[in-house]
Amino acid sequence: MDHSSKWREIVAQPEEELPLDEAALLISAIADSRVDVSVQLARLDDVAAQIEPADTRQLCRSVFETLGVRGDRKTYDDPRNSYLDQVLDRRVGIPISLSVLLMEIGRRCGVRLEGVGMPGHFLVRDPGEPGLLIDAFSGGRRLNHAACAQLLRTVVGAEIPLQADYLAPVGPRAILVRMLANLDHSFRRREDREGVLRVTRLRSAIPGQPLGERIALADTLADLGCVDEAAALLEESARDPATPVDAARGLRARARGLLAPFN
Repeated sequence: MDHSSKWREIVAQPEEELPLDEAALLISAIADSRVDVSVQLARLDDVAAQIEPADTRQLCRSVFETLGVRGDRKTYDDPRNSYLDQVLDRRVGIPISLSVLLMEIGRRCGVRLEGVGMPGHFLVRDPGEPGLLIDAFSGGRRLNHAACAQLLRTVVGAEIPLQADYLAPVGPRAILVRMLANLDHSFRRREDREGVLRVTRLRSAIPGQPLGERIALADTLADLGCVDEAAALLEESARDPATPVDAARGLRARARGLLAPFN
C-alpha cells in the first residue's frame, strides 16, 4: 500500500483508534519518499525507552531538558518544523508539532496527555491536572487560566476573551488538520504550488470537516488545475447527509460547471 492510500485508510478510522504518530509521520513520508514511517515509529519507541516511568513533570524534564527539544523562534515558518521526523532530527519545532511529540512519547511512557487547540498556539493538558496547561513551545512551561489568556492576547495580537472552548481537548483529526493548515500557510508564503497541492490533497481526505472548509479545499484544487479532484470533492460533499438539500444542489451545479469545459 502506498503512503497516500495508507493516509486515507488511517484518517477514516474512528477517532479513538486513529494513530496520531503514524498519521503525522505519513505527512512527512508523503513529502519525502526517503522517510520510512516504521523506522521513525521505532525512533519514538527508543526515545521513550530511555525515560523512566514518569509523571507529567518528569516527562517534560526528560523531553525539554535532557533531549533538548525547544521551540524554533528564529525560523518558525520553516516547513521542517511541521514534520515530526524533522522535529526528532533537529529537536526544534512549533507548538503543535512539539505537542504531538510530547504526547506520543508520553503515551509510550504511560503518561496520557491531550491536545488543546487554543487559537494561535497549540497546548497540551494532563487530564489529571485540568487547570494547568503545558506549553511545549516554551520548554513545558505550565500555564494557568490567566497565563493562557495572556498568551492568547500575545499571539493573536488583540484583546479577545479566552473562551472555554479555546481550551477544550481536540482529537487526532483536528490535530492533523491544523498541522496541515500550518504547512499550507508556509507553502503559500513561499509560493510553493506543489507543496500547497500536496497538503490540500491530504486535508481533503480527512472526514468530518465543515462544509465551508471542504468547499475551500475544492476551490484550491481547481485553482491548481486539478479540476476532476475538485469536482469529486464537491460531489462527495453534496452526498454528505449533513449537507442541506439546497446546498447539495448548489455543490452539484458547481461540480458540473467545473467539468463542463472538458465535456
